[in-house]
Amino acid sequence: MNPNDSSPIQRRDYLKWMGAAGLAATGVSGHAQSAWPNKPIRWIIPFAPGGTSSIVARGIAAQLTKQMGVSFVIDNKGGGGGVPAMQELHRAPADGYTIIMSHIGLMAVNPLIYPDSGYDVNKDFVPVTLLSRVPSLFVVHKDVPVTDMKSLIAYVKARPGQLNYASAGNASAGHLAMEALKLATGMFVTHIPYRGTGPALNDVLAGRIQLFSAGTPALLPHIKSGAVRCIAVGTTERIPVLPDVPTVQELGFKDFETVQWYGIHARAGTPPEIITKLQQECAKAVKSPEVMAQNAAESAIPGGGSSAEYAAFVAREQSRWKEVVIKAQIRPG
Repeated sequence: MNPNDSSPIQRRDYLKWMGAAGLAATGVSGHAQSAWPNKPIRWIIPFAPGGTSSIVARGIAAQLTKQMGVSFVIDNKGGGGGVPAMQELHRAPADGYTIIMSHIGLMAVNPLIYPDSGYDVNKDFVPVTLLSRVPSLFVVHKDVPVTDMKSLIAYVKARPGQLNYASAGNASAGHLAMEALKLATGMFVTHIPYRGTGPALNDVLAGRIQLFSAGTPALLPHIKSGAVRCIAVGTTERIPVLPDVPTVQELGFKDFETVQWYGIHARAGTPPEIITKLQQECAKAVKSPEVMAQNAAESAIPGGGSSAEYAAFVAREQSRWKEVVIKAQIRPG
């Protein structure tokens, strides 16, 4: 049909045809949007492989892949306190095909210590759901001659600054846990940051580092093998997988609590229906027998709540850890 034809009827018919074609194209586009996901989803993990975040992500990703019929591809991007990983998500399209494993460092600490990161964690990203809360464990290398927190404090105070502790990096959960313990006990030990729990743990197991704090998934095998000794847990109550290990609170340090937590954030602007669908699929995944068994084996508390609930949780954590960041003078590494 020629749009320049002088016949008003033909011109009218052409315009009607074009309008119908436009509506059809819009319908196709809308269907493609509603069909999310229809290709692999990239899941950025802001640490090197081998740590708690990767272990948690692998279990959830396997279940989501099974449920949703597309691959959730784990992409470990360690270093820089997680800032480069967040910047990468910030640059990605807001289409739900790139997400990040969010945690205490990214969401509660980095806004305080990396003010020039180029993004605002509360405005440029949207919470999807909390996935898991994992107990923080405090361990020493097997050759450190201490058996409990009391003897550790005495040993460290007799050697101020001579002992080192490793972390998965500046503003990681382990870094914050150890700094909170230092503030509570008055111990002086030196922080050695790494690019992830895996590399840090390697040096702890080799005896080059004396102290370490991480979550149950990364540490339980090495506690059971005797390579490291767990002297306390950061939860408010003892955990089932280590029933003989006391909490820090039990040892006289009132209100002390540190847990590692992991969730999912997406780019701000991601369509709400995609956020809702991903949250619902995550809630289903954490109730799967496989993930429930993993959580039970690690004394982890599953999440799966709404986006709003996760947003409120993050806000509370931001408020709670601000005091530790200021008192411990945590700075970019």
